[in-house]
Amino acid sequence: MSTRTDSAGEDPVIESRDQLIAAFAKGEKPKDRWRIGTEHEKFVYSRKDHHAPSYEEKGGIHTLLIGLTRYGWSPVFEGENIIALSGADGTISLEPAGQLELSGAPLDNIHQTCAETGRHLEQVKYVGDMLGLGFLGLGMWPDKTRQDLPIMPKGRYEIMLRHMPRVGSMGLDMMLRTCTIQTNLDYGSEADMAKKFRVSLALQPLGTALFANSPFTEGKPNGFLSYRSHIWSDTDPKRTGMLPFVFEDGFGYERYADYALDVPMYFVYRDGKYIDASGLSFRDFLDGKLSVLPGEKPTEKDWEDHLSTAFPEVRLKSFLEMRGSDGGPWGRICALPALWVGLLYDQGALDAAWDLVKDWSMEDRQILRDSVPKLGLDAPIGKGRTLRDIARPALDIARSGLTARARLNAAGDNETGYLSDLEEVVSSGKTHAERLLDRYHGEWGGDVSKVYAEESF
Repeated sequence: MSTRTDSAGEDPVIESRDQLIAAFAKGEKPKDRWRIGTEHEKFVYSRKDHHAPSYEEKGGIHTLLIGLTRYGWSPVFEGENIIALSGADGTISLEPAGQLELSGAPLDNIHQTCAETGRHLEQVKYVGDMLGLGFLGLGMWPDKTRQDLPIMPKGRYEIMLRHMPRVGSMGLDMMLRTCTIQTNLDYGSEADMAKKFRVSLALQPLGTALFANSPFTEGKPNGFLSYRSHIWSDTDPKRTGMLPFVFEDGFGYERYADYALDVPMYFVYRDGKYIDASGLSFRDFLDGKLSVLPGEKPTEKDWEDHLSTAFPEVRLKSFLEMRGSDGGPWGRICALPALWVGLLYDQGALDAAWDLVKDWSMEDRQILRDSVPKLGLDAPIGKGRTLRDIARPALDIARSGLTARARLNAAGDNETGYLSDLEEVVSSGKTHAERLLDRYHGEWGGDVSKVYAEESF
């Protein structure tokens, strides 16, 4: 989740709805300036007994953050607490229960993304070795209850933790027990944004299936391949989902702004503190009628904050965020941007991907989204087809898109090699979650703790 900091410079007051819409238009970039932002989260655990370390304990999360400053990372404070680090490779931040996230810098190609990921993981592993900490690449804690987990000292999370149980049964699980990999991509125009949004939203369940990696809850199989994805189905219906309006004629910045205005607020950030505005209306804020700040109107930064509190499968800010995939092993962190860059950043590939999904009805898309957490590649699309039937064509399109981009590394290789993990899933017909379940029922002998040795970075 986003890390809010006090920043120098002007923060204009929003006087009209047009300014909200303009925030999306400001994200438009010419193709030669399109960049790739990759985020990934991982679970931090004590190697001694696998507990999730608290912020305060000796050798815990605070100590880990301090240790990472040896690599030039600068502390970001909320009050007296370090809650993030900033540096050339982006931002390191904390999820609610201490999951460690790298929000990478915007980069030109996936070779750079993978190198950035490698630097970060080598750094956290080095510091982790000194502290007796390990880092687990899964989509959900395999053995922890909510009560087993610490809470990080961030005001935003205090508000969300209070509000989540009012609007869904699994919001606390989302916050405390899950990890994801996410890719953020640019667009060139409103029409380009709309097409990329439609393609990526329709195919987000494919990303869920290919990256499915959360089959355990509290030490046992949970009946799902991506329980993390299932959790989103009852987190908060007003800020999650497949957004049917994205596929309607005329969809663009204005329609998304209207959607975001109807997403209930969480907070307002003032003078270094979070003010609880949970359940209140940003429309009222726009009219100067927000009860917790009477007479005050929002700033552009307030709107940016508010956009970060909507959690659909694909999210629009000044770029598009692909949000449907579980956390996973090292290679998967490079594979996710490869999939979406291949599908969306070459016009021929984007057109071919749209041809793949354009005839799906909203009912088809919703059934697919609802069934993919449990069924993975066997999730139905309609007309007797499943995700298996489109996984290979989709990967072929992504490969062609990456080939056309022709971004080469020092060895002369293009970016297509980063798809290899996903191509293995399609060729074998088995997701990573299914392989974990096979080991659980086989050589692990029903002992899910074996996952720490096999799935840590």
